[in-house]
Amino acid sequence: MTETVPTGSPAARTADRDGRIELAPEAFPTDSPFANEDLRPVPVAERTWTTYNFAALWISMAHCIPSWTLASGLVALGMDWKQAVFTIALANVIVLLPMLATGHAGPKYGIPFPVLARASFGLRGANVPALIRAAVACGWFGIQTWIGGSGIFALGSKLTGGEWEKAGQIAGNPWPLWLCFVLFWAVQIAIIHRGMNFLRHFENWAAPFVIVGAFVLLIWIAVEANGFGELLSQPSKLGWGADFWPVFFPSLMGMIGFWATLSLNIPDFTRFGASQRAQTWGQSLGLPTTMTLFAILAVLVTSGSEVVYGEAIWDPVALAAKTDNAFGLLFALVTVLIATVSVNIAANVVSPAYDLANLAPKFINFRTGALITGVIGVLIFPWELISTPEFYIFTWLGVVGGLLGTVAGILIADYWIVRRTVLHLADLYTPGGRYWYTAGWNWRALVAFAVGGVLAVGGSYSTVNADGVTSGPFPADGMIPFLRPLADYGWAVGLATSLLLYAALMLPRERTAS
Repeated sequence: MTETVPTGSPAARTADRDGRIELAPEAFPTDSPFANEDLRPVPVAERTWTTYNFAALWISMAHCIPSWTLASGLVALGMDWKQAVFTIALANVIVLLPMLATGHAGPKYGIPFPVLARASFGLRGANVPALIRAAVACGWFGIQTWIGGSGIFALGSKLTGGEWEKAGQIAGNPWPLWLCFVLFWAVQIAIIHRGMNFLRHFENWAAPFVIVGAFVLLIWIAVEANGFGELLSQPSKLGWGADFWPVFFPSLMGMIGFWATLSLNIPDFTRFGASQRAQTWGQSLGLPTTMTLFAILAVLVTSGSEVVYGEAIWDPVALAAKTDNAFGLLFALVTVLIATVSVNIAANVVSPAYDLANLAPKFINFRTGALITGVIGVLIFPWELISTPEFYIFTWLGVVGGLLGTVAGILIADYWIVRRTVLHLADLYTPGGRYWYTAGWNWRALVAFAVGGVLAVGGSYSTVNADGVTSGPFPADGMIPFLRPLADYGWAVGLATSLLLYAALMLPRERTAS
């Protein structure tokens, strides 16, 4: 289906047979308080990203230290490597579906996520999902920056003979670690300051470089170990019975939560797509295959490390630091740097930069939003968010996934069920237009979000270990005890509830309006 505004209209025109729509230059309301150049629909002539660009984007984003260590977190919870890889693969196939659904609006209309959210939440109400997404991205930016800085510190310490580790302490950590963290933060802000075109070129060459680095690590450990060791033959501590499923489902939701952020703001990238085919095939080839391959590589390399060093070393930085080869250390350092920068900028800076610009378009542009993201990412103390596997997978990823799944359900229902992919671009920027609702707020979206969010995360709970210590900020029996059983399925519960409720509230209104 294409835009209902007639071709050749001054408001909009169908640009090509792929159904891509753009605003005529004179139709964009530049004087609107809800418009600026960064939020403006991308002209069709500038929508040039190909299948390779999207695949490279996902390859470079998936190849990062947290992705590598996802399998280790699941093994630490009692799974064997086959169960861990299966969980990761299934989660990424599932999350690909809403990714493609929300990504469709990007190539067709050239709009970013916060502008797409205006169709369902209203011009002002869109700040609710935008700021939630921005807050999550700030958290992820801080986590990735801390991990990247820690990696640089570990390898740098090895190159200096361990002198860095003996340096004076600041807040419980050696001061060179804090220096690496700050420098790594500054490098990322400098790159994003160059803009989206520079980011596309960076991702294009970063993707193959990181793949090569991962296979170099695999070949090295295989040679050292003369095989891949005993980890591959270790049985699951959970089996496939009653002990497995209570761990599997919350873990699956946590793995989905790992990329649930991008399932919302993927239009921030697909708005530059040359066609629907490019974004569909690029994402399908880039996301589930890469994450599964990376999980398998992590398991193989870790198993080899068990033979060589007598322990399973899941952290690729710690493993690389075991070598005494200076060239190998430098290669590992560069690989870690490129891998972490590529995922952090693309996944955790682009979106909040747009989201914060949406909050005050006349005062915050893309670059200012990126700087604010960087500052908040430090202030949240990211090192605390990844302190334990339980806290990381169940608390952080689980709660984040539940909330973001709720927003995804509303976006998908609005775009595909209520509007059948038809949007009126000028009204997305115009007070008093069809997406103004009541003073810029659509109460139906807010109700769907509130109900879905409570059901998804209201029962969030913390696990209790054998010593009776609670690992997380929630009560052991859940914030809302009778909702505790739903917490293990937070993403799915939030998405399904908000999708159905929003559609039920909006369809009668649209029939009346038409």
